[in-house]
Amino acid sequence: MKKLVLIFALIFSQHIFSQTAKEIIDKNIELSGGLTQWKLLNSVMLQGKVILGVKDEYPIKIYQARPNLTKTIITIGGKETAIEGYDGNKGYAMNYAANKLQEYKEYVPESFDNDFIDWENKGFEAQYLGKEKIGNIYCHKVELTKNVNKNIYYFDTKTYMLLKEIKKDDTLLYSDYKKVGNLMMPFRIESSSPKKDGDYVMLLNKVEINKVFPANIFKF
Repeated sequence: MKKLVLIFALIFSQHIFSQTAKEIIDKNIELSGGLTQWKLLNSVMLQGKVILGVKDEYPIKIYQARPNLTKTIITIGGKETAIEGYDGNKGYAMNYAANKLQEYKEYVPESFDNDFIDWENKGFEAQYLGKEKIGNIYCHKVELTKNVNKNIYYFDTKTYMLLKEIKKDDTLLYSDYKKVGNLMMPFRIESSSPKKDGDYVMLLNKVEINKVFPANIFKF
């Protein structure tokens, strides 16, 4: 009898955690603009500056469009230089050793949407991992798993905005949320990785959504 009670308790607790994870994700989507508005988002242009190390600071522009088109441009010495992107067929990244942009056949483009947008239809499983403090802010900790891929998200318990994302190769911190159209978006993004080779802080001063880009914007 004790074993049966334990089994039922375990199943019930897992169901509660699953429901809670779904509710937290749903709340984030609702308070950041709503699922309909996110699905109506077709393009984004981010503009600001990126800080590398202590003093290296460069103007930056990032163009993104559905389903996975992207292009990152930084300004060095007054000249705009593409350093990474995906044109729909091929991926490119700057080879700093050779000081030139080159094609990478193994380049894997990221989806235009976050994984937790429509996560159930994408085949993810969600699990609630409790609360954890980031700085002075308590967050709901949610894990999304698909096959061997596993990401952990931290949502502010008060605003439900995404504050932290732990991926396989890097950790991202999001803050300074502002309204862009009907959507709430972070204007400060900080990235760190175990190797410390791709760490940066990006401070945005302009975000434009659903802008029609020139036909050649994603060419390299």
